[in-house]
Amino acid sequence: MARIDGATNNVGNAISFNQTQDGYLQKVSDALSRMSELSVLSQDVTKSASDKALYNQEFQTLGSYINDVATKDFNGVSLFNGTTLNVTTDSDAHTFAMNGVNLGTATFTTATGDSIDTTAHATKALTDIKAAINQLASDRAAIGANIESLSYYGDQLGTLKNNLSAANSRITDVDVAQESTQYAKYNILVQSGTAMLAQANILPQSSLKLLQ
Repeated sequence: MARIDGATNNVGNAISFNQTQDGYLQKVSDALSRMSELSVLSQDVTKSASDKALYNQEFQTLGSYINDVATKDFNGVSLFNGTTLNVTTDSDAHTFAMNGVNLGTATFTTATGDSIDTTAHATKALTDIKAAINQLASDRAAIGANIESLSYYGDQLGTLKNNLSAANSRITDVDVAQESTQYAKYNILVQSGTAMLAQANILPQSSLKLLQ
């Protein structure tokens, strides 16, 4: 039972790990969406160089945010270095390979390293950001699959624990009604035996009195 509790704890922590990842990636998605918008705005022929410089400033700030998210960890374990983590899912130490997400790949670093200070740069940046958005969608789908699979493992462990607890109770718990009936039965037999023994002890004495 203790091993099941340990595995349940492992699965729960792994789900929290994935949920934390997805929370960050939602913000990254918002940042990339805004960066794509800025890339389009910077291609407006009516915008001055100073306008494009302001767009580029915001663009660079969002890129820096995404690069910072790539360094985040969960209890000392990197969230976004792409490592596949093996999660213990049962009392026999079988594992589930949890797919990793890597925000340090060229797809993301190229997009965050772009600028939109000119029309040409903005055009390239938009292409790179669209590629990053597609990759991000794939990564979030992988995280969703991780959470779904781990949830099944968690439910399975919960069911197993309940079944084992029920089986253990059937083996160790006393059936009070049955035991009470047995006690009453044996108590009656003891009392009857005692009475019969008393009667048996009286008979010899009665016979002696008759002889006198």
